[in-house]
Amino acid sequence: MSDHQLSKTRMLSGWQCAKRLWLDAHEPGEAVVSRETLRAFAKGHKVGTTGHTLFPGGLLIGGDRTTPAQAVEETRKALTGRDSVTLFEAAFIHQHVMVRTDVLVRNALGDLRLIEVKAATGVKPYHYIDCAIQAWVLAGLGLHPTRIELAHVNNAFVYHGQNDYSGLLVFQDVTDKVAPMLEQVPSWVDEFLDVLDGERPPIDLGPQCKNPYLCPFLDYCTPPQPDYPVSCLPGGGKSVWQLRAAGVEDIRDIPAGTLGSEIQEWVRRVTIDGKPELKPAAAAELGTLGWPRYFFDFETVDFAVPIWSGTRPYQALPFQWSCHVQHEDGRIEHREFLADANGPPMRACAESLILALESEGPVFVYTGFEQRVLKDLASLFPDLGDDLNAIIDRLYDLHPLTRANYYHPDMKGSWSIKAVLPTLAGEPGQSAPDYDELGEIQEGTAASEAFLEMLDPATSDDRRRSLRGDLLAYCALDTQALVTLTQALARV
Repeated sequence: MSDHQLSKTRMLSGWQCAKRLWLDAHEPGEAVVSRETLRAFAKGHKVGTTGHTLFPGGLLIGGDRTTPAQAVEETRKALTGRDSVTLFEAAFIHQHVMVRTDVLVRNALGDLRLIEVKAATGVKPYHYIDCAIQAWVLAGLGLHPTRIELAHVNNAFVYHGQNDYSGLLVFQDVTDKVAPMLEQVPSWVDEFLDVLDGERPPIDLGPQCKNPYLCPFLDYCTPPQPDYPVSCLPGGGKSVWQLRAAGVEDIRDIPAGTLGSEIQEWVRRVTIDGKPELKPAAAAELGTLGWPRYFFDFETVDFAVPIWSGTRPYQALPFQWSCHVQHEDGRIEHREFLADANGPPMRACAESLILALESEGPVFVYTGFEQRVLKDLASLFPDLGDDLNAIIDRLYDLHPLTRANYYHPDMKGSWSIKAVLPTLAGEPGQSAPDYDELGEIQEGTAASEAFLEMLDPATSDDRRRSLRGDLLAYCALDTQALVTLTQALARV
């Protein structure tokens, strides 16, 4: 008899990778949870609690100080009798497996409706496994769900205010999908308990490390790497695992003619040469563009559960922009906007950037993100649509130009702006902006979190001033980076 207990989360870890399951239980301190993952957890919690509001009169099981055993007993008592009842976070244990159900509805006829709420915008294959584990535990206790549903976020939902979130979730009947899986759950339970009772599974890195979730033990499991690991090959995927299976770990050791794509072969060749390559086509292309030149970047925030009227789930809502303007005589000026965190920032953001970007000259961005945000702004504010669409027509994405014409071995297969910038330092006339010199905001997720903190009424005025200064510094560095990049690409 195993001394371990499984939860739904642990079983999903085991389904992804037995080694992850073992580490979850035996070496939890080795986990490194990314900032993005923590934000995803927070969004999932918000979607779950908002989902509760769609079931008036429901009872929340447990609290911050409730033990699992207490939650199970509270659930048992709540289900005593024959009255209809709706429970949130109901707790059940069966054969070493404990689950908490997001929503459980029992009607007056005794029919059970099991609802799993997800912050995703659609049903994914592993969601069925999630539901099957819960349904199996309930069935083992004599509680057989009549209907099993997966509730996911409707990304077409438009919030109209007044805390009315009817329509936020799409309820999809997955009973028929889940039913055949119920017979498999006992074998999963036995397998995962054996894993927990045994030694650490000797599993090498593989696709399972990032599918369906980024494993928090990836760094722990990754052995010492060479200077230029094959995992840095752009679009690596299957080819990386094939190279590793053949014993090739360093890009410089890849035999000529092995790689199937031109860009991977370029990375291999430049890495072996040990010096950057800049193709003259970049300077030729930039030379065709006019003046003045605008270097532009948004910072945005998104909500799984919208808080501002007229917005959708996960819509990227701009609260800040930065723009460096370079004139033909070489003169550079900086323009910027940062919302004051008093109400929706989108219109003020749109109006200010229309003035700042004027009417002529290319607007340089990096990737298509700014274009998507501008299109959303045009939809939000039709009266500004012509001006915003005119800006869209002037956008020039530097990412494809850079990817096609510049590579440095130290970029290690990435053309992100933060991978490219450090490689430009030391070149004649170049000093690359350094994000490490910034305050606590050094990347986009931190910028979004800072603005969310500014929105919080509990945030002090001093803290807001500090966050505001860090946000302005960060966004300005982003557009200064674009100036530096175009100057480097223009070298012949």
